[in-house]
Amino acid sequence: MTHASTAILSQTLASFLEPIAPLLADATISEIMVNGVAQIFIERRGRLEKTELRFPDEPALLAAARNIAQFVGRVVDADRPVLDARLPDGSRVCVVLPPIARAGVCVSIRRFPKERLTVGRLLEVGSLSREVADFLRACVVGKRNVVVAGGTGSGKTSLLNALSSFIPEEERILVLEDSSELQLAQEHTVYMETRPADARGRGAITIRDLLRASLRMRPDRIVVGECRGGEALDLVQAMTSGHGGSLSTVHATYPHDTVQRLETLCLMSDVALPLSALRQQIASAVNVIVQTNRFNDGSRKITHVAECRGLDEAGRYELAILWEHRPRAGLVRTERPSFADELVEAGLWREAAS
Repeated sequence: MTHASTAILSQTLASFLEPIAPLLADATISEIMVNGVAQIFIERRGRLEKTELRFPDEPALLAAARNIAQFVGRVVDADRPVLDARLPDGSRVCVVLPPIARAGVCVSIRRFPKERLTVGRLLEVGSLSREVADFLRACVVGKRNVVVAGGTGSGKTSLLNALSSFIPEEERILVLEDSSELQLAQEHTVYMETRPADARGRGAITIRDLLRASLRMRPDRIVVGECRGGEALDLVQAMTSGHGGSLSTVHATYPHDTVQRLETLCLMSDVALPLSALRQQIASAVNVIVQTNRFNDGSRKITHVAECRGLDEAGRYELAILWEHRPRAGLVRTERPSFADELVEAGLWREAAS
């Protein structure tokens, strides 16, 4: 998008949301949350702040929400009270109407920085250490499957975008997302985005549809912005069928929660698999889990790097915590990766002394 079109977009959006126009113009604000007419919050540098701004009345806020929907070619009304869409500048907007939203119309706008967050920047702010960055680079180049996990707003997508920079330039990458957020540096990247059903419930394109299509498009890498449902099974099966080096994110709090969350998502698919077989596939597919968290001071950091080592004799996931974040020491190495020798012998990793 050109600077001129971005400026026109900003002016148009500001006209729809005139009471919060100053917030839209502030580049330091990463999220704007309108919880009804008189309660407007922002997120700045990872912290929530309440503003003194407000809309004149409920009809004005409702009109603004409908204008946004019309602007992105969608409809939000009593029959379709939830709108989740991407604005042309990459920002994500979510609108929820009453009575679903009990306090009145809710609008949330998540904005993304114009510049990609790099691994170098993550090192500068202390989100990860040089040792962990080198290890993750070796994993990505060495085609280990990596899952980035964390809670809402913990920096999963930003970290995934940064890790994608390690993918070799000569590879063909397919990026699949619900709402396009990732911005890869590699030239040979194909971006695909889901599409909701129309007013008659027709024409929906899901992540599962995109995954199946991507497997017929000669991918070297498949990057799924986020696994939220049954598409997790398709991704797991792709990971175990010759498409190594896949990257994705999932909502989970700890590494053990991550594999269990993936299991739950796989069970949401329409494919009936015995639980033991499903666990075996997940344990074989997921090589490395990178856990992120947002701390009370607003900072976002990697808290764990874990390796999935299969299943134990009882059929439970066997995870090894390789690095763990500690309050005063940062990321501390706690165990050696089982495939460390492979990475070292391939010249991908120069292992630091433990």
